[in-house]
Amino acid sequence: MSLPVPSSVFDREGHRRAAPAPAPFPGGPAPAPALTPVPAPVTRRPAELPPAHSLLICVALPAFAISTDQGQLTGRGLEGFYRAGRRTLSRCQVRVAGREPVAVQARMLSADSARFVATLRLSTDGGPDPEVVVERVRHADGTERITLHSASGRPLRLPLEVSLGTDLAEVGVVASGRAGPELPASVHDSGMRWSSDTAHCVVTAAPAPADALASAGLLRWEVDLPPGGSRSVELRVRPDGAGPVRAAGHGVLRSGSGVKVVGDDPRVQPLLARSVEDLQALLLRDPHHPTDLYPAAGAPWRCGLAPAEALAAARMALPLGTRIATGTLRTLARSQLAGPGPRSGMIPGPLRDAGPHLPPGCTGTEATLLFPVLLAEAWRWGLPAQEVEELLPAAERCLRWLRTSVGDGAFLSDARPGGLARGEIQAHAHRAAILGADLLDAHGREDPAGLRQWAARLRSAFQEEFWVADRAGGRPAAARLADGRLVPHLTGGAAHLLDTGLLGSGTFAPGLLDKIRTEQLARLLGGPAMDSGWGLRSLGAKEAAYNPFGHRGGAVRVQETAVAVAGLAAAGYEKEADSLLRGLLSAAESFGHRLPEMYAGEQRTEGGAPLPHPAACRPAATAAAAGVHVLVALAGVRPDAPARSVKLSPLRSAPLGELGLSALSVAGAPFSVRVSRLGLAMVEEAADGLQLGV
Repeated sequence: MSLPVPSSVFDREGHRRAAPAPAPFPGGPAPAPALTPVPAPVTRRPAELPPAHSLLICVALPAFAISTDQGQLTGRGLEGFYRAGRRTLSRCQVRVAGREPVAVQARMLSADSARFVATLRLSTDGGPDPEVVVERVRHADGTERITLHSASGRPLRLPLEVSLGTDLAEVGVVASGRAGPELPASVHDSGMRWSSDTAHCVVTAAPAPADALASAGLLRWEVDLPPGGSRSVELRVRPDGAGPVRAAGHGVLRSGSGVKVVGDDPRVQPLLARSVEDLQALLLRDPHHPTDLYPAAGAPWRCGLAPAEALAAARMALPLGTRIATGTLRTLARSQLAGPGPRSGMIPGPLRDAGPHLPPGCTGTEATLLFPVLLAEAWRWGLPAQEVEELLPAAERCLRWLRTSVGDGAFLSDARPGGLARGEIQAHAHRAAILGADLLDAHGREDPAGLRQWAARLRSAFQEEFWVADRAGGRPAAARLADGRLVPHLTGGAAHLLDTGLLGSGTFAPGLLDKIRTEQLARLLGGPAMDSGWGLRSLGAKEAAYNPFGHRGGAVRVQETAVAVAGLAAAGYEKEADSLLRGLLSAAESFGHRLPEMYAGEQRTEGGAPLPHPAACRPAATAAAAGVHVLVALAGVRPDAPARSVKLSPLRSAPLGELGLSALSVAGAPFSVRVSRLGLAMVEEAADGLQLGV
């Protein structure tokens, strides 16, 4: 998770400047020095982010709308319509017959729309029953339809008033609490217009209002309602001169939008449907190459490109097709650092907090290692050969950076003097080397042998030098300091040690741990310290500085939970995978099947519900893609499109009973599979000539 911060805290390469971090564990040695702190020019403490966990967020990037469950947009907090990072309308308040209706229900209809229902009792002597229902359907694209429904037995003539206002503030300014007062309005055509030095906005209404009062931003209609009748008014919010919003991801996941899941567990269908919807709603186009799309990190805070999260989401979404992967890879390849120097070949990215026991970590390192992995696995899922060839040079540069950074050593350390080596990064680096070598070898490129040799050296060194021994069987270290001492804390990042990556013939690459230590890690991840009952904690509950709301200090991060479920299932530890999966499905149900990027890691209790994190993005690309990832992992679909084959390795325990997935994409064609209650898989639809592997 990364929250809005002033641009002055980033250096020229996009890395966040950080103050020195605390010691990695009580009484232990200080960690490697952080980047040189740079005094921030801001003299006052930044305002606290307004809570977002209880808001209804309609998303169709580059537009989104944020509402409370009351339906009225009051201009407080984050409420309003947004487009391209700017709040176009902050206030939209409805009054009928001079009174504010009573809100009775609010719910999401889809990723980009929400419905609000309120009622109104007109007379004091007619009993307690409402006579008018006010329905509002709000869309992310800046459209709202207000409908009055009469439940009265007599004709009604009611004044409908809509009060509008805006500050035209950027989302970062709104989030920091520094948005200015509302701007003065002017009557414009059939609505209102506002202007600032940098932006303009127009709200039009159909039908046109009977009256418009600029000083109050007020539009007014006289609505005639026959008994049992309805009348509607539609508002359209647009930046002045701009047309209707066309969501960047509209129609992109044509195959994905048809993906369906059926089975014994009723939770799987709404989770998959909402996950695909949210992922499509978060897609953005590269402004200079509009055919290339990539997922934004999440709304409302991170409606832009976050390289590591975009690559991770695109990878987990490969069963929906390879277009998101292609757009993400192309976009990031254009940002790849060139020229001489130790950073040549990197995908740039900022620093992010790594929890209470480690200094901030560079997301650019993670993105650089994920790039060749996504390309290699997209190739296995069916990325056309021409597109693979186009992206291979960028993947080669990523792998060359890896080999250069490692040099003669075994571990990939942070790129600063005395940098520590993080356990999670070793897993990413090892996977990149193995899958990258496989990709280069298949396409006749240079040095796959060198990558494999280093990966073998890393495996040997990791097992000897990255394991914390104790009486309970030990654990992988969170990091290794330059002097060889270990940071012993158990984190959710250890799940990445189980994520080894897909090779040919539906096999997985070898991992950094041997069988005995893999079994011990599975036991730890499935134990009560890590499994909260709602998913995998990012830090064990028994660790120092554990905080159930710490996004890398104890909260459940959905991406890590999905990685753990898939990794445990692939390694054969179905009991532990089953427990984490059921917790994730229960959490999704509690969140209306729209999983946030994280939520509190408090222990699950009978009749309880997961506690939301007030600053979490929801929807979030990695959380949405995680819903696809865990369900496909249950079926064990392992394609090898270049070899025209697919292997099925479902969970034999069939934890959710019968499960059928249809309209996935393998080798560029629809693919459907069904897993029986006995854990047996059968292909129901596949590309012509695609062979079932064993």
